[in-house]
Amino acid sequence: MPRIVLTFGTFDVFHVGHLRVIERAAAFGDRLVVGVSSDALNISKKGRAPVFSQGERLAIVAALKPVDEVFVEESLELKRDYIEQHAADVLVMGDDWEGRFDEFKDICEVIYLPRTPAISTTALIEKISGVGE
Repeated sequence: MPRIVLTFGTFDVFHVGHLRVIERAAAFGDRLVVGVSSDALNISKKGRAPVFSQGERLAIVAALKPVDEVFVEESLELKRDYIEQHAADVLVMGDDWEGRFDEFKDICEVIYLPRTPAISTTALIEKISGVGE
């Protein structure tokens, strides 16, 4: 049976930090499934709409070589359901979520990866838009 890894993210304004977390997540198993946050979920989490639409973000992530499957993440509260639906053996998240998903250790391994230093979508958006200059 293949070892299934599940990870989540908005993946807006795709950058090398996104690529690195996907590559590192894929290394924990045989099959990588990625939940891409819906536009509505992103607005509720971050207070702003993504730059790229849900459909565009799904297409970008699906095109990546390490990714075997993508789906829309509608709610943070459905993480357990997503893990079970995709029969995930491993949940991989960025360390900015450290401890937040430990409750799922009863059904899968939970791994928190360090973020790529000095890069974030918010910082890129601010740089591009000239905010703070």
